[in-house]
Amino acid sequence: MGKGDRKTAKGKRYIASHGNARPKSGGSKPAVVNKAPAAKKTAVKKKA
Repeated sequence: MGKGDRKTAKGKRYIASHGNARPKSGGSKPAVVNKAPAAKKTAVKKKA
């Protein structure tokens, strides 16, 4: 599980190859987009 392990991302970087552990496309996660803050719910007063 080090440099020589072809199944890990570290091993794939060492031997300069790509695969499931190291996809060629780089980052697969989309950038986080800040949404508008959710409307806060106001407290409902109960009738006595």
